[in-house]
Amino acid sequence: MSFEAIQSWFTSLGTEYGVNPLIFGSIYIGAIPFFSASIGWLIRNYRKGRSIILPSFSAMFFFISAYIYLMFVGKNVPLWVYGVIVMLLLIGAYSTFNKIRRQIRKPDEPAASIN
Repeated sequence: MSFEAIQSWFTSLGTEYGVNPLIFGSIYIGAIPFFSASIGWLIRNYRKGRSIILPSFSAMFFFISAYIYLMFVGKNVPLWVYGVIVMLLLIGAYSTFNKIRRQIRKPDEPAASIN
């Protein structure tokens, strides 16, 4: 399959469902630094004993921002797409949670003591 064929198929999806793939992709890629900064903010606050609520909400927003665009702008999006999105979000949240747990662990603290 040629690059042009893939590009044509990808753009046709946007037309069919009312979502601009370039905007979706830009939001998806553009949110990565903000998500990473929010995670750093969360870890720093946790280590300093400060509230992690605001950085958690910030990280969550940037994590799902592209999907928020899809949900509000998309038209006639098949139900299975929402199922895939929920699955991706759950897997990503689980992975992020585990990564944060490893990051907040003090260097001298053994891994088995974190529960």
